[in-house]
Amino acid sequence: MATFLYKLGRFAFRRRHLVALVWVALLALAGVGAASASTATSSSFSIPGTEAQKAFDLLEERFPGGSADGATARVVFKAPDGEKMTSGANKAEVEKIVDELPAGSDQIARVTDPYTAKAVSQDGSTAYVSITYEVSSMELTEETRTALEETGAGARDAGLTVEIGGDALQAVPETGATEVIGVSVAAVVLVITFGSLIAAGLPLLTALIGVGIGVSAITALASVMDLGSTTSILAMMIGLAVGIDYALFIVSRYRAELTDGREPEEAAGRAAGTAGSAVVFAGLTVVIALVGLSVVNIPMLTKMGVAAAGTVVIAVLVALTLVPAMLGYAGRRVQGRKVRERHDRERAASADGKVAEGRPNMGTRWARFVLRRPVAVLLAGVVGLGIIAVPASSLEMGLPDDGSQPTSTTQRKAYDMLSDGFGPGFNGPLMVVVDGKGDDNAKQTAGRVTDAVEDLKGVAAVTPATYNKAGDTATITVVPEDRPSSVETENLVHAIRDAGGEIASDSEAKVLVTGATAMNTDFSEKMNDALLPYLALVVGLAFLLLMLVFRSVLVPLKAALGFLLSVVAALGAVVAVFQWGWLSGLFGVEQTGPVMSMMPIFMVGVVFGLAMDYEVFLVTRMREAYVHGERPGQAIVTGFRHGARVVTAAAVIMMAVFAGFIGSGESMIKMIGFSLAIAVFFDAFVVRMAIVPAVLALLGDKAWWLPRRLDRLLPNVDVEGEQLRKMLEKESGGTGSGPGPDGGPGQEKELVRV
Repeated sequence: MATFLYKLGRFAFRRRHLVALVWVALLALAGVGAASASTATSSSFSIPGTEAQKAFDLLEERFPGGSADGATARVVFKAPDGEKMTSGANKAEVEKIVDELPAGSDQIARVTDPYTAKAVSQDGSTAYVSITYEVSSMELTEETRTALEETGAGARDAGLTVEIGGDALQAVPETGATEVIGVSVAAVVLVITFGSLIAAGLPLLTALIGVGIGVSAITALASVMDLGSTTSILAMMIGLAVGIDYALFIVSRYRAELTDGREPEEAAGRAAGTAGSAVVFAGLTVVIALVGLSVVNIPMLTKMGVAAAGTVVIAVLVALTLVPAMLGYAGRRVQGRKVRERHDRERAASADGKVAEGRPNMGTRWARFVLRRPVAVLLAGVVGLGIIAVPASSLEMGLPDDGSQPTSTTQRKAYDMLSDGFGPGFNGPLMVVVDGKGDDNAKQTAGRVTDAVEDLKGVAAVTPATYNKAGDTATITVVPEDRPSSVETENLVHAIRDAGGEIASDSEAKVLVTGATAMNTDFSEKMNDALLPYLALVVGLAFLLLMLVFRSVLVPLKAALGFLLSVVAALGAVVAVFQWGWLSGLFGVEQTGPVMSMMPIFMVGVVFGLAMDYEVFLVTRMREAYVHGERPGQAIVTGFRHGARVVTAAAVIMMAVFAGFIGSGESMIKMIGFSLAIAVFFDAFVVRMAIVPAVLALLGDKAWWLPRRLDRLLPNVDVEGEQLRKMLEKESGGTGSGPGPDGGPGQEKELVRV
């Protein structure tokens, strides 16, 4: 692989005009497709195999035209202090809106009058109008949304407070200035790392081109593939982070090759062949983990994973082709004037027979510190992450609702008004579906279900059963006492199902519980059940892939366990902030509650790939040094001397990019941004920078042990570029082609230094 990438890098360097033109053309093509595509709002939501989904499907069949999965909205009215919604003037304003609403859109299926539907609070201060649409929220037109948003303007002028909630107004998540701040921080880190504006700007430019192509392609395909706006934001988040990092590793290796005296084209080829091999492997781990999300069998999560994986593939291709092409334009200027002058002085000193011993860098000093105190560093890292992981034992999962929206939004205000006027449960009613097609006493069975549900703890209200035309299917609306995302409401869903199951066992009927709240409950349970199997899949995959790369058993085992530790610690931090409310004000969390159901699995998939990035780029340099004769302790120092600075910069950049999304108004994006940023911090700076060298120091030579039989069975993927080194030595007559990385002849110690 390294040999092929070496040739690809040299080709891209020589034909830089062609390569750059191809990528610009792809960007333009994707941009045109995105500009001509319809805007995505929210992806359709289905959970195959769950009871709530079965009930939705049954309602579609038995209540044709009932819009069981159609978008819904609630227009909530509150009378001025001292007045009631039942007074003549206030009632007239509401009834006027009820009459006008159907004319505002041909997508409206029905509108309920609060005065006939008993949708007025007991104290008379609050009333709400329910609107059901014929299509899902994703299929609503902008005209329909605008008409809904403008509803109640006259009532407001008359002194009423009017707010609107429901998924019909589900807003497209906004990407604010915080993301720009994240990219700006990345630029500053690159400038500090490279000391050159050209070298710093190159990874940013290529990453933005790659992300632009990826996100534009997702936008262009949004309507065809039912991709929501959240999908493109997550793809941008991940693609930008890995795009900058992969380009950073290639550029860093290129600068090192120039320092060793290579010509620019040769340096670009070697950078692509060595660091590029690690980029391919690191990108592959991210792609596999993201595509692996499809095993959960949640269509929305599968689409998010595949879309994000596609952006990562583009980032890898950009790093292997466009980055060498851009290096062809930059030439030696990527080093910066001061760096070039220092290297000239070092070469002059070497020519005079003097040994130019530079000061040990920070990576060298830290590695030596860990070697002196490996047990203390290991205990500090493991115990520290273990303490942070404690809150993860209280993890509760759910899906965000209007109650998690910022308090400034009309959805959140409507949610709070309904809670105050009717009780929190009115924001998430449950629907009990009684399928009596094979029951001769279907109506009697529905009555028994109604009576049984009324006696359950946590039920605020139960409406009489409503039947379809055939009279074989009934729907019963149940209003919980607690808010939709609470544990009490989740327990009520199970209690209704248990009670319905007992009744169904005595008859031929089937009793199902559905509705948005029940759907969220089923989704959370399915994600919870899939978390451990997916985690086992990812960790097992990590072990096999790293064993293939490092030709070792204990190094992959250590990497997998370290990954698990960082993930659990990150989950603990998420629970502490978003569920318990610690430091919630600092991160703009306005409503605590269950952690978003898909977040743990999504975080596992992403962090797995990123953790393997740092493992590969740091430990391959250690193994290279060990294979070429250095003692285990020396190999650790060598790895940190050449890799710690770049890995640190890469981690800070990823953290900055992810942290930029914490400022999003969408609770899901905010939570994912925080979780990925904190997980990268734990994995890069605690696990890879502290625990890994401490464990390797304690293991010594045993760290690189591999049974001979297994060594013969495993294919040689040449991630370290060993075959490339031999090829180049053969072409140069066996003496190498220029000075080695330490200023001496030969290639002995220059396989992967990034």
